[in-house]
Amino acid sequence: MRKLIRIPEDVELPLIGCIAFGLIDRGTNLIQVRPVSGCNLNCIYCSVDEGPKSKTRVSSFIIDPNYLIEWFKALVNFKQIKNIEAHIDGAGEPTLHPKFREVVAKIAEIKNVNVISLQTNGTLLKEKWINELSEIGLSRINLSINALDDELAKKISGIEGYNVKNIIKLAEAIAQSSISLLLAPVWIPSLNDEEIPKLIEFALKLKPKSKWPLMGIQKYEVHTYGRKVPGVKPLTWRRFYEKLYEWEKKFNLKLKLKPNDFGIIKTKMLPLKFHKGEIINLKLASNGWMKNQAIGVKDGRAITVVGISNLYKSYREKIKVKIIHNKHNIYVGKIIP
Repeated sequence: MRKLIRIPEDVELPLIGCIAFGLIDRGTNLIQVRPVSGCNLNCIYCSVDEGPKSKTRVSSFIIDPNYLIEWFKALVNFKQIKNIEAHIDGAGEPTLHPKFREVVAKIAEIKNVNVISLQTNGTLLKEKWINELSEIGLSRINLSINALDDELAKKISGIEGYNVKNIIKLAEAIAQSSISLLLAPVWIPSLNDEEIPKLIEFALKLKPKSKWPLMGIQKYEVHTYGRKVPGVKPLTWRRFYEKLYEWEKKFNLKLKLKPNDFGIIKTKMLPLKFHKGEIINLKLASNGWMKNQAIGVKDGRAITVVGISNLYKSYREKIKVKIIHNKHNIYVGKIIP
């Protein structure tokens, strides 16, 4: 049974430092906002092995909206620019948060935030919410849809109850609203090759009002802690871009996307608190996202500690770890016995 960890009710974890929840600053005007971890689908290609059938995830995290906004405001103030994009995504499905709409509304009230985007599989979004989300400030929905064919879409989702017809209706409703729509399929070679052109045609047919691209085709990749699609080998980047170029010419639609297509610019980034190879003492504060992990806290950062055994059951205990990852203030430390 997966453990649900409420932040800050159960434990007051910092919202910077862990890839599973909180905020991620990659040195641009786009801030990733992750209010919850976990997913209701079990996609066969999932890069983080999330979902009901996950073999590696042992905890889910959910953040109180007010606590999340407090941290988000501080990061926006640090950026000192006027064109911030809040990109609500997750290592899973962000609309699992029961107060998801409240999160959107609170972000929309923050000065210097001019774009709020959402990455979602759409299964938990209700059509009747679309106008409400538009009114409270949602700018764009990046909708994950990997096939229009019923059976193939269901197979890729990993869930028997997945109904792509509902997602198609949702896409049509979004296209008729003031919220911009981007279709974001994952191209899995030899599996949904024929579906990608159909999705492009579907996007063009919808004619959504958008100042952003209509399609964001993602390349299937194999990740260390993710799922591998049996019998599928990832394309080379060269082959991937060659095919995008071919589709661009056929459909007269831009598919090779760059950050500036979304108005993303470089900004100052939060300074690193810890460096790779550095040895630090910290307190364990919570269960980790995966087996044999815990979350430690030091100097206002959450640090994923790997190599945890049954020897460390007290989450008040101080331990010594070596920092092995620190990119974008996402920290992983390996325990030193």
